[in-house]
Amino acid sequence: MPSAQPASNIEGMADRIVILGGGTAGTIAANRLSRQLGESARITVIDRDDRHLYEPGLLLVPFEMEEPESIVRSRGRQLRPGVELRLAEIDRVLSSEGKVLLGDGSSIAYDVLIVATGASLLPGETEGLMGSGWGETVHSFYSLESAVALRQALRDFEGGKLLVAVADMPIKCPVAPLELCFLSDWRMRERGIRDSTQITLLTPLDGAFTKPTCNRELSGLLTGRGIEVVSEFATGQVDADAGKIVSYDGREAPFDLAVVVPVHGGAEYVSRSPGLGDELGWVRTDPHTLQSLAAPNVFAIGDAADLPTSKAGSAAHFQAATLTENVRRHLSGEQLVRGYDGHVNCFIETGFHKALLIDFDYEREPLPGRYPDAHLGPLPLLAESRLNHLAKLAFQTLYWHVLLPGHDIPGVDHGLEAGERAAKAARGEMT
Repeated sequence: MPSAQPASNIEGMADRIVILGGGTAGTIAANRLSRQLGESARITVIDRDDRHLYEPGLLLVPFEMEEPESIVRSRGRQLRPGVELRLAEIDRVLSSEGKVLLGDGSSIAYDVLIVATGASLLPGETEGLMGSGWGETVHSFYSLESAVALRQALRDFEGGKLLVAVADMPIKCPVAPLELCFLSDWRMRERGIRDSTQITLLTPLDGAFTKPTCNRELSGLLTGRGIEVVSEFATGQVDADAGKIVSYDGREAPFDLAVVVPVHGGAEYVSRSPGLGDELGWVRTDPHTLQSLAAPNVFAIGDAADLPTSKAGSAAHFQAATLTENVRRHLSGEQLVRGYDGHVNCFIETGFHKALLIDFDYEREPLPGRYPDAHLGPLPLLAESRLNHLAKLAFQTLYWHVLLPGHDIPGVDHGLEAGERAAKAARGEMT
């Protein structure tokens, strides 16, 4: 594993920090580094467009709980003054040379590179998904365009077999397909067509969720709402003409309306970048320091990394403190802190103006209790409540005005202090 080494920049010049991706993870990282390093760093964010999408809102658009235009803003306007946004396609990273090649043939050199290009949707990996029924009887909601199209499809739906299929794992926000099932159940009951609607979740997992404790709770909620879960269903083909989804082992699931979560992979350029990623395009990353295994001056944050935790926006938030501290330490030639513990939390919309909140990390299962304080926190864990629902709706304001600008959320522990204590203990500085 790479160790911390000082960057080789010309003395007296600002360190060149290049961040690939201007989404949640890249924006938080850029703004936190700008606050922490000031004029000692020249920070450039590279992305293909100036369109920052609030991705948690994608689930709400189909159910008319959010308007499409309210979840899109300018990328550049989310960055602190002095942080440059450069619009360009990324061709590849040459980590051995310390530079990024861009699609127009130019290149940009760096002293530190942060990969934050998230996950890419790969609908073409599933046979028939983009075929004759796409946008008609077959939909998704993992892009703004597909979420808007699904909104109309749900308006027009008059009952029948509704399938929610997860093609493969990992995916962004792995609880979102479950939320779609819950919200569909609620919507169909409000419209008076629930008795004539069969809702089924097809998942490649062996249950509703990966964590056993949470799986039991969510499976119970799904069963209680009359939502069928078909586990270990690996989607191999979508046949819209025949109205069925076929698994690789030959099982068939008929549908009148299908909502499919496409296969996810890392950004395409990662596979063209020597040593940067694995065969699926995820960046090989130390799970605690967030340092890439490709080179000491390369780091990864958010969905782009191959970390053994959920690909969720909250993960990027909890990773950000460790990432920015370790970038500073790398530039100063200090030992990196093993500060990230896999911490993630997720609000799970369950319909009827209620939501469930789960909080976990690499070692800890989602457990009952309160959040953010175990005893006095206002939000119940692993339990439905209206307060959790209201907190999820209110989070968008927090996202734009606190999280993206690089501020800490009061009362919410990002885990860095624990990591710093562990690093000191490893150096023999404390017992």
